Amino acid sequence: MTDVLGPRIPDGEIPIVPMRKWGRWVSAGIILLLVIVFVMSMRHAQIAWGDIPKFFTYHTMIVGMYMTVLLAVVCQALGIVLGVIVAIMRRSSNPVIKWSAWFYIYIFRGLPALLQLYIWYNLALAFKTLGIPHLFSVSTNSVMTAFVVGVLGLGLNESAYYAEIVRAGFNSVDHGQIEAASSIGMKPSQAMRRVILPQAMRVIIPPTGNDFINMLKGTSLASVVGFHELILSSTDIYSANFRIMETLMAAALWYMVLVSLASIGQYFIEKKFATDRSDPSSMSMGKTVRRSLSMRGVFHLSERNPGVAL
Repeated sequence: MTDVLGPRIPDGEIPIVPMRKWGRWVSAGIILLLVIVFVMSMRHAQIAWGDIPKFFTYHTMIVGMYMTVLLAVVCQALGIVLGVIVAIMRRSSNPVIKWSAWFYIYIFRGLPALLQLYIWYNLALAFKTLGIPHLFSVSTNSVMTAFVVGVLGLGLNESAYYAEIVRAGFNSVDHGQIEAASSIGMKPSQAMRRVILPQAMRVIIPPTGNDFINMLKGTSLASVVGFHELILSSTDIYSANFRIMETLMAAALWYMVLVSLASIGQYFIEKKFATDRSDPSSMSMGKTVRRSLSMRGVFHLSERNPGVAL
């Protein structure tokens, strides 16, 4: 029996139509072909692959790796601290503080990091000494070492970007929760510490991991001001033995090791916050409000007078 739409399909006999996913097979074939071509090309490259492990463990390369990690950690820490401060300043009701924070972000986010490094490195051309006139002063050249230049150039640049990340985290918190915190007598600083920051961290943490990975690679810019990180260390090595590709491959391997370790750490941190996000109780402000109310004795009042609504 048929109807106006065509033959009727008996119940329980829905046909299974195989889907021909030709695009996937073609894409997989192209990728496999490119991988084969790349591997064959690298096999015929004039690179002494056996020498790479030797350069990988050179003392100069190990020192460069250590200095890369040190600079990245210090710059990221500076960027996080200043970024949080600037983001809080952006939320201030004081127009001077608010627009000062905006101008800070505008300057340090607008200038390339490499240009900022050059400016700090050549600061002595504009200021021979640093300090307060008639009180104390120091030579600019003695202060602006390669490490300090790297920290200022990369750390301040990172702080401007991180301030915007933190601001996005603050904006992700529902305004009703902020009003609830205010209604129970929390000061703005208490609401920031107990209500806004704990919830904003779920938005802030993932890009922070990406920023640190970028910072590990971005420390290579400090080589232009004489800071002995991985790039400059590999340059010192191949300047002596003229094994340029082998030395650069060893430096690239170190970068991959560092980025892999940072990615593993980022994965577990994001997994922790993703677990917290999936727990409905962790998404609410109930625990924070109850703790704050308990501190103010409201719960004790409600026990004596059941008519009090919490």
